[in-house]
Amino acid sequence: MKLVKFTRQYWFASMVGFALPFSSAWANIDIDSISQDALVKDPVIVECTLDNGDSASCVKFVVKYQPDNLETGPFCPKNIDEKGGVWNWDGEMAGLYQIDKGFLSMLDSQGYHFYDQDGNVNITDVRTTQPKSDNTCLQASVDKTVEMTVLIPVNPVKSDQVSDLGTVAKVGLALDGVPIFADAPSVLDTGHMPALDECGGHVDPGGWYHWHSTATDIDSVYKNEHLDIECGIKQKASAMFAYAFDGFPIYGSLEQDGKMPAGLDICNGHFGPTKEHPEGIYHYHASTTFPNLPTCLHGVVAKQNFSTTAKQGIGSANGPGQGGGPGHGTPPGFDKAAKTLGVTEKELMKVIMDNGGRKLDISAAAKDLGVTETQLKNALPKPPRH
Repeated sequence: MKLVKFTRQYWFASMVGFALPFSSAWANIDIDSISQDALVKDPVIVECTLDNGDSASCVKFVVKYQPDNLETGPFCPKNIDEKGGVWNWDGEMAGLYQIDKGFLSMLDSQGYHFYDQDGNVNITDVRTTQPKSDNTCLQASVDKTVEMTVLIPVNPVKSDQVSDLGTVAKVGLALDGVPIFADAPSVLDTGHMPALDECGGHVDPGGWYHWHSTATDIDSVYKNEHLDIECGIKQKASAMFAYAFDGFPIYGSLEQDGKMPAGLDICNGHFGPTKEHPEGIYHYHASTTFPNLPTCLHGVVAKQNFSTTAKQGIGSANGPGQGGGPGHGTPPGFDKAAKTLGVTEKELMKVIMDNGGRKLDISAAAKDLGVTETQLKNALPKPPRH
């Protein structure tokens, strides 16, 4: 690929080895849009390989554990009489809730006991400690030494197939320099609650903060859900929030003229003009339900596009794929199940997710693992509810 113009924005003329662009309107990343408060060093253009095997050029961002001056929390309340952050409950009486006495009491009635007889909430710092109870509110402490490296294609390329964004899948990099991930692990899967703050973020077990929402438009979700909650970050429903890992931009729930976007596809995206791209560009929109993020990506991402210097967690050398670390890795008991079945934890979790996840097709999963249904049933841990 030949670079023909080099400014604070990057344009490319030669597309040798590239798939065709998503549209006739090329997309270029404005590296000045990523907050200096988050950057460890200036972004650079590097060679990268896309998931489809094509060679490409990517912008390499190295960001801090958390941007300077970003206020986070609260996450877990110390006592049920206090108010914590928020949680998107997917069990009985599903919905978005503030983590308070009413919500925790509801979970208690369903068999998930997050507090003791005195009302003190079970809280675990999952960066340093493993949960000791069956139901714990997870709240990791930060590690100020951690750095994260992000690769985003300079020129987005459409994929033949969309990429679904499952639990803690990589979504993008916000303009404030905070990485974005899809749904946090469910209490139904792990028994534990990795609490989010009121802007929809929390700290990974590796010690770095990340979003699970379109934070600059999350108040639209609260309004839609009739919740008396506000995020402390400036809100603007029509503003650009981030670059997805495929290079396409992510906007809030409204168009620049204040109207609802029309003609959205399965990933909540469409082609049209934006403030940053008046000539038109494919872009994603936030929804007004939680999590208000794209559900899939239309473009091709770069391989090895996210890594950290953390000792554990997503993107670390010790993290298994997109998991790793207490609270974000293999759910409790599945490590023993993998050992019993003679496979790795990663192999077991992949088979489970490929065959229905929580609604597991035991027969299909057993076939993929080369074991009997009885062997698989006996090896798998009981659900966290008790």
